[in-house]
Amino acid sequence: MQFRNQTGVSPGVVAAVAWSCVMSRFVLGALALIGAGWTMSARAADLYGSRAPYTVNQPLNAYSWAGPYLGGNLGYAWGSVANNPTKPSGFVGGVQAGYNWQNGAWVFGVEGDIQATGAEETFAPWKFSNPWFGTVRGRAGYALNNVLLFGTGGLAFGELRATTFGLSESHTNAGWTLGVGAEMGFAPNWSAKVEYLYVDLANSNFVITGASNGYRFGLIRAGVNYRF
Repeated sequence: MQFRNQTGVSPGVVAAVAWSCVMSRFVLGALALIGAGWTMSARAADLYGSRAPYTVNQPLNAYSWAGPYLGGNLGYAWGSVANNPTKPSGFVGGVQAGYNWQNGAWVFGVEGDIQATGAEETFAPWKFSNPWFGTVRGRAGYALNNVLLFGTGGLAFGELRATTFGLSESHTNAGWTLGVGAEMGFAPNWSAKVEYLYVDLANSNFVITGASNGYRFGLIRAGVNYRF
């Protein structure tokens, strides 16, 4: 036996109509949310282009060593003068610039630097000092993500100055250098390095000492580079 309301419509029909209305509202709401999501995605794409915005949580495992860079360094040098008992040592500071090429994990480059130094020593009547020096070197290394281990070597040049009894004589000598180092990228455009160099500035004849003198020294330094 079916019950009917005053309009003559059965309760089942009323319930079906009500359920249909609820579902219609739900579907319309879902479609509205989907449309809003697409709109926000399109606006984000217009704002950031084809790439997602960089965040500070982005890992450095995609760090690139390729391209030019410029930086500064500070260190300490110690060595000896050929055919003389003096052993000049002192702080060193300067600037460097270079360029890297990268093929997979292998990194190859060229770097030049110019340094001012306070390396000097006085022994008996002789004083020797190395006011400045520079290098032009090749570099080859292996990158472990944002850490680069490298070897380096090339041309070195610099001034050796001798002073005795108020007389001074300076020679600019050329030579060679070899070294090793490590560099770490700590931001997309910044890296820090530490390296050791052995530098041999060849001998030349000094009149005031009556001997052939040259300067050989070790250098350890730390530096920072900005990559363009």
